[in-house]
Amino acid sequence: MPDPATYGDPLAALLTRVRHCELCAGHLPLGARPVLQMDSRARILIAAQAPGRKVHATGIPFNDASGDRLRAWLGISREVFYDARQVAIVPMGFCYPGTGTSGDLPPRPECARAWHGELLPHLPHLQLTLVIGQYARAYHLPAEAGTLTEVVHAWRKNWPNRIPLPHPSPRNNLWLKRNPWFEEELIPVLQARVAEVLAHGR
Repeated sequence: MPDPATYGDPLAALLTRVRHCELCAGHLPLGARPVLQMDSRARILIAAQAPGRKVHATGIPFNDASGDRLRAWLGISREVFYDARQVAIVPMGFCYPGTGTSGDLPPRPECARAWHGELLPHLPHLQLTLVIGQYARAYHLPAEAGTLTEVVHAWRKNWPNRIPLPHPSPRNNLWLKRNPWFEEELIPVLQARVAEVLAHGR
């Protein structure tokens, strides 16, 4: 396979390096398989946590029940979601970290330290960052204190460019039931904002 760097595309060359990364392979139960999606034209960034087991198996980000719910929250189709020219997906950890006693383990910290500082500057057209889960919140919204629920409830503080969200995992069904304001108040304006950003990118 030709080296993308020879074609003068620094992002393609960088992504090739990321997808061959094995920095934390020794800590991963299924080995290294970095999963992310990027194009310098993207206007939306999905900053999530780490791939689950099903995503590891396919190599396609959010190709699972969490992805179905997230796409419903955003009001977009799979076609739009997987168009890297519109949506970038850069999780805190690029590989499946394994399963703990109450769900998947936290994202491995090596990814953010090694790659985020190089990757994110290649997204100059971003208009909206969706900050999903507590680990992404700590990185992308470091000034926001409190629980994840409190940060999500205070979403207006970072509107319209950054929106904190809970993880769309089915494991969060109880959280959604306990916080009906999320789907009643935030989801409609989130969908409108996503549609606005995508429309401006055409």
